[in-house]
Amino acid sequence: MAIEVVSASMMTSDETAHMARCVGGDRWVVSWLPGRTFTAQQAVTAMTIASTIASSPVPTHAEWAALDDLSLELGLTAREAVFMVAEENHDYRKSVAPRSRALD
Repeated sequence: MAIEVVSASMMTSDETAHMARCVGGDRWVVSWLPGRTFTAQQAVTAMTIASTIASSPVPTHAEWAALDDLSLELGLTAREAVFMVAEENHDYRKSVAPRSRALD
């Protein structure tokens, strides 16, 4: 599991399509936690959670314990984190095709 920081403004992982983006200063947003901002360390924690869940869809007892500890750093339980990672499963790295506009 590798989390990569791209040009100090984005975090990605080779295990998951989730990502984190810097929105200025030490404030980060994470794809599976929309509407919340985090410190860089919390963003790394969030990416670690997403990567762990992606690499082990059925967590072992030890993984649940680790996920619980990590999730607490974000104010969540492990079960909440697992649900949110699965629920917000959008690949934001894909480029969006431009929409055509009709001129009236």
